[in-house]
Amino acid sequence: MWMSKRLGAVALATLLAVSACSGGGDGKAAATDPNAKVTLSYGVWDANQKPVMETLAGEFTKTHPNITVQVQLTPWADYWTKLKAAVTGGAAPDVFWMNGPNFQLYASNKVIAPMPGDADLSVYPKPLTDLYTFEGKPYGLPKDMDTVAVWYNKVLFDAKKLPYPKDDWTWADFTETAAKLSDPAKGVYGTAAQLGSFQEYQYDTIAQAGGYVISPDGKKSGYGDPKTIAGLKFWTDLIEQKSSPDLKTMTDTTPIQLFEAGKIAMYWGGSWNVSEFTANSYTKGKVDVAPLPRGEKQATVIHGVANVVSTKTAHPDQAWEFVRFLGSRQAAEILGQKGPIPAYDGTQTAWVKAHPELKLQTFLDSVSYAVPFPVSKNTAAWNEAELTYLTKAWTGEVPTDKAATELAQAMDAMLAKE
Repeated sequence: MWMSKRLGAVALATLLAVSACSGGGDGKAAATDPNAKVTLSYGVWDANQKPVMETLAGEFTKTHPNITVQVQLTPWADYWTKLKAAVTGGAAPDVFWMNGPNFQLYASNKVIAPMPGDADLSVYPKPLTDLYTFEGKPYGLPKDMDTVAVWYNKVLFDAKKLPYPKDDWTWADFTETAAKLSDPAKGVYGTAAQLGSFQEYQYDTIAQAGGYVISPDGKKSGYGDPKTIAGLKFWTDLIEQKSSPDLKTMTDTTPIQLFEAGKIAMYWGGSWNVSEFTANSYTKGKVDVAPLPRGEKQATVIHGVANVVSTKTAHPDQAWEFVRFLGSRQAAEILGQKGPIPAYDGTQTAWVKAHPELKLQTFLDSVSYAVPFPVSKNTAAWNEAELTYLTKAWTGEVPTDKAATELAQAMDAMLAKE
């Protein structure tokens, strides 16, 4: 989900640096009056979550009557472009959503503010609080968490008289099942080897193969490692075997659209897809969830959105008060009933119970073997390179191992400049 749109890293870093040096203190004196009437802007990117975010904003105002919150939706496809423009123009939302790939860039350029010292981070999964920590300082409170699993179409399984996926299935089981479910002549495929949404696809199989994307110290690419390459070949082999549409087909019609049209039997997706698939007229009642298949080991990528505060907000005290509320148990329990998995420990049960027809516990159980989302200070730069080099492997233009090795060399050069 978080990797489906890339940023122009160099241009962005330059603009953010310029922005960080300008202004920044306008109107903050007004924030010292606790009785002042304040309106905060809250930037989000998911239309499915806008209603629950508005509910939370309303709940916050009930106990903070002098503070009104306006939820501003910018679709994911435009979110980072518009945020960059807003930051450059000094008009960023007071509070907004942040993801792992972009966090260090925004923190290092002083676009977002570090948390006040009274924040209790112990109630959130440590991989998430670590993700939003820069130079030893936390910069936001996790809102939610997500893992990846296999969404499967029960109707297509039933039509082929195939058993539904088991919890302990393997890569071999998945590949065999995908082949049996595929009927390319009818435009139906067992799965979709999507390129671009790395969290749901490549990063998972790389970890399952025992490989790595970036070294723990952030200085070396793992794409030249044979195990990492095996994680990539899992997908390119599926395309070659016609168990997945080719890249052009998946570019013309996205895999999620194909899944919602009954043309893909098994879709690697996140816990965030619950609201989409339970509302979609085709998938509602026709799909369920299974764990990702095991490679050399079992793994899924864990990620989560954090709420952060702009350094240019005129109302920092009120903005942080709102962020604290969003990170509270009360907010998490509301979010769990109507949105994604809340990050606050012990509040995820409501999320599972909200849709008893689905095996949503799968997403929570996978936290025990989840691996961190790979990031560095300038993640966006090598994200662009991932697409540039791996596209050639996905089209069959060059062998997967050659594309991966060339990507590793390019990525190492980028990491050396961070």
